[in-house]
Amino acid sequence: MLTQATLSLEQAPPFSVPIRFFLTAPLFLFLAGVMLMLFGADALTFRWSPVTLALTHLFTLGFLGLVMVGAMMQMLPVLAGSPVPDVLWVSTLAHLLLTIGVASLVIGFIQDGQFWMPVAMAGLAGGFVIFGSGVAIALLRVKLPSPTVTAMRFAVSGLAVTVILGLLLTASLVWPLPLWQPLVLTNVHLSWGLLAWVGLLVIGVSYQVVPMFQLTPEYPVPMTRHLPRVLFMLVLLWSMLYPAGVMEWTPDWLAWGLVGAIGLGFSGFAWSTLQLQRKRRRKLPDVTLDFWRLGMLMLLAAFPVWMMRGLDQRFVLLLGVVLLVGFGLSVVNGMLYKIVPFLSWFHLQHRKMVHQGGVGPRIPTMKDFLPDTLARRQYHLHLLMLVTLGAAVFFPEALSRLAGSLLSLSALLLCYNLVHAVRRFRAVSFELDRVG
Repeated sequence: MLTQATLSLEQAPPFSVPIRFFLTAPLFLFLAGVMLMLFGADALTFRWSPVTLALTHLFTLGFLGLVMVGAMMQMLPVLAGSPVPDVLWVSTLAHLLLTIGVASLVIGFIQDGQFWMPVAMAGLAGGFVIFGSGVAIALLRVKLPSPTVTAMRFAVSGLAVTVILGLLLTASLVWPLPLWQPLVLTNVHLSWGLLAWVGLLVIGVSYQVVPMFQLTPEYPVPMTRHLPRVLFMLVLLWSMLYPAGVMEWTPDWLAWGLVGAIGLGFSGFAWSTLQLQRKRRRKLPDVTLDFWRLGMLMLLAAFPVWMMRGLDQRFVLLLGVVLLVGFGLSVVNGMLYKIVPFLSWFHLQHRKMVHQGGVGPRIPTMKDFLPDTLARRQYHLHLLMLVTLGAAVFFPEALSRLAGSLLSLSALLLCYNLVHAVRRFRAVSFELDRVG
């Protein structure tokens, strides 16, 4: 089990490396809420509409993508002892290009795609190539990979497939490419992004974050050794057999059977996480634990919702709400409320003890950087938004704009809370400068 004593302090990148991604991500979430308020029911009635696609990518690329890119740049050096080369340049360029790319993609979906889509492709391709190259080098340098590093390797591979398919699909909106079955490829693209990139990265990070921060027992060894590899192979097989099934080259039941196996794999991870949290050593209330539990419950709900997709097309949209908002946003919120205060304490404590010989002001505790009261307010708002957004799938005219306003407020409160921690970090850093 990882402890603070085993973290590679000397390998940690500067605080500015991950925090720029963490502070930008909620702004895209805020824009998603604004878009939902502006377009109302149009954003929640047809999954292929330009507004729905723009909204989806604000969630996936704008929020989840940016947070996970920043988290990987921080975690690889600390957890695996393998820093991303030239991390300041890599993080600066990747952040700039990805931010431009996401913003251009959203504008391209809802306005002039002929101009903005090529800009989006250039920004996203450049940002992910820079990030992926640096992270790939760091991952390949690890001689004895832990289960977390192994899961990260599969997740980055999933990201590569997601980006390539996304660029092809985006290009087909601008130029007359002879692209085979674009809707089928879109489903494959979305599955690689949600399952292989987001899903496997969350699983890998959980192997370290859940026992360390939530004081639980460790995950079962068979799960840590085999689950990411098995899930990656299942997604790979499904992505090959699903298009063949559409063309009636293979029976449909085989592709859907693979989806069932994928669902059972992720459900097993969610159930195991909930059981570990029940056995945690400290029973005090913890808002980050609430975010994680909500995320795991939504992951458990995803497979039954998928099973009901044939009853009504609205269940397909509900599945997106459950996975993106219920699972993805909840877990990432929980991660941010632990990682940002920890990094603030981590960097200041290391600087005081190593560089200044223990001389200087008292370093605040993690709770001082981000009090539970601030995070809990946002948790309640997030929970209300999730329920409202899920209901808005079935009653879009009545609830879509209310869901958008709650989403924007939740994003603003998340951003305020993170800025509160960063301001505290800078104040203590200034005091250390004066003493040093």
